[in-house]
Amino acid sequence: MYVSHIKEIPDQEVNNPGAALNVVKQILVGPAQGWQGWMMRAFTINAEGYTPRHTHPWPHINYVISGKGTLFLEGQDYEVQAGSVAYIPDNAEHQFKNNSTEDFTFICIVPEEGDK
Repeated sequence: MYVSHIKEIPDQEVNNPGAALNVVKQILVGPAQGWQGWMMRAFTINAEGYTPRHTHPWPHINYVISGKGTLFLEGQDYEVQAGSVAYIPDNAEHQFKNNSTEDFTFICIVPEEGDK
């Protein structure tokens, strides 16, 4: 069993090639909390930040908690905001961008090997 609050979970800076500064990740639930094989993370992209445009061999599920931005997915831009959901298939090119001055935060669930 595991119970916590997002404010109690430490931030980790995302320093992947192609990512703008101002992107942080929090591991909310994963193997360390008893969920074997899966990871639920929260990403916060600050003003004008973005994740790298990339692909990988695992799918993921996203849910926007707050703010608004753009999800680039397989050649198309989608405007997303709090309450938006997305399924990104394995090997699909994608990227999240914050287009506003407020934080853009979303949940991302991936298989354990997807948290690198």
